[in-house]
Amino acid sequence: MGFKLFLLLEKFLMLLPKKIRKSFFVLLANIAYFLSSRYRNIGFINLDFVFGDKLTQEEKKKIVKYSFKNLLLNFLHLMEIRHMSKEDLDKIVTIKNIEAVQKAHSEGRGVIYVTSHYCAWELGGASIGAFAEPIAAVYKKMKNKDYQRWTLESRERFGNSSLEKSNVVRPLIKLVKNRGASGILIDTAINRRDGLEVEFMGKLVHQTSTPAYLARKYNAAIIPVVMTTDDEENYTLRFFDEIEVLKSEDEQADILRATQLQADWLTKLITNEPKFWFWIHRRFKSNYPKIYKKN
Repeated sequence: MGFKLFLLLEKFLMLLPKKIRKSFFVLLANIAYFLSSRYRNIGFINLDFVFGDKLTQEEKKKIVKYSFKNLLLNFLHLMEIRHMSKEDLDKIVTIKNIEAVQKAHSEGRGVIYVTSHYCAWELGGASIGAFAEPIAAVYKKMKNKDYQRWTLESRERFGNSSLEKSNVVRPLIKLVKNRGASGILIDTAINRRDGLEVEFMGKLVHQTSTPAYLARKYNAAIIPVVMTTDDEENYTLRFFDEIEVLKSEDEQADILRATQLQADWLTKLITNEPKFWFWIHRRFKSNYPKIYKKN
């Protein structure tokens, strides 16, 4: 019954002008900021941990509030994508440096897109499928099966597919061997056994080594990608130049180096404009669990 009501709400919201629809989600974000003390505190803990007194308390408050807003805007994008055509998407998205993708494919290589919870990540994934190539995106299984189906339908609207995280290595290998494309988030909190230790935002974290492993073993190209905006109306899908993966006699060192370079890319992105990153999750819990002790 709850999910059916949600679908009715979706139909109603999609009948409204876009401006009103966005205002509704921004209102929800403001309410969530004030009501969710747990996630609000996580945001401040992360910012204190990373920036210390380099940012004022007021600057940190603006960033945390925007994290809630950005999360709700991504949810709005999921809803809107379900009702959009490629032509609709083309009106609001500008593509930059797609030549990096074309170069990799001209060399007969698969592509591993690395990305993060930064700015408009849902719109970004849809736009890669619509304007570059279909990708198989790795996702974490959700508790609510109805909402998971709804989410994956949106993410797959423009040709993308989804790979559940728990058994993902074999399908990714097959995909890379066939010179296909995959999308992997590199900023989720993972256990020590599931990744390599790298430096991110000046702190030690564990990060997935899967992109580096696949790229090295199967000669695929690691291409970072991000969707950004200046006005929350028009967006830029930016492909970055390939992250090189060495192939020396020391396989582990090569994989660690390439994994660190991915963390360096994301660190630079966030440092230049911190408000767009998803600060309200416990990214540093594997190496620094004590900072979240009260949350």
